[in-house]
Amino acid sequence: MSALPTRCPWCGTEPGYVAYHDHEWGVPLHDERALFEFLILEGAQAGLSWATILKKRAGYRRAFDDFDAERIARYTEADIARLLADPGIVRNRLKVAAAVGNARATLAVREAFGGLDAYFWRFVEGRPIHNAWAEAGEIPARTALSDTISRDLKQRGFKFVGSTIVYAHMQATGMVNDHLRTCFRWRQLSP
Repeated sequence: MSALPTRCPWCGTEPGYVAYHDHEWGVPLHDERALFEFLILEGAQAGLSWATILKKRAGYRRAFDDFDAERIARYTEADIARLLADPGIVRNRLKVAAAVGNARATLAVREAFGGLDAYFWRFVEGRPIHNAWAEAGEIPARTALSDTISRDLKQRGFKFVGSTIVYAHMQATGMVNDHLRTCFRWRQLSP
């Protein structure tokens, strides 16, 4: 009988959360649609648990045209009303409006930088930051770098991109590896 791998304690044992931890969290991500998806989902999480957002992820993909920023940027007030009536997502007017506005800001970032991939990864010179935390309590909620990225995003018109949300985005998209040293994924994702 083989022993279960040691994981970061935050993922618990719920299968969806474990799968997210094992296959997505901390993996360097360079896909434009997926980077936009995480930006919207991280903003939707504000004040909620990530487990709640993961459970609604399929609903978000359906409701938000599979995170097609060009389509979302054209959403009207009627689309926002449709989204606010959709139980498959977090029905918060500010968060829904921010998602639409962030799609528009994303198109401007694409024009200026070639895409979200080039935009975000330039902050870490194209390489993930590999931390070596021993305990979950050591992992910061934000850093000076997430402060910088947050300020820049806000100047570009993005909403729900405070430093804590940006740091969570960095973790989710692998810009930073915050798996604990004891977690089997830490070694797999380290250089």
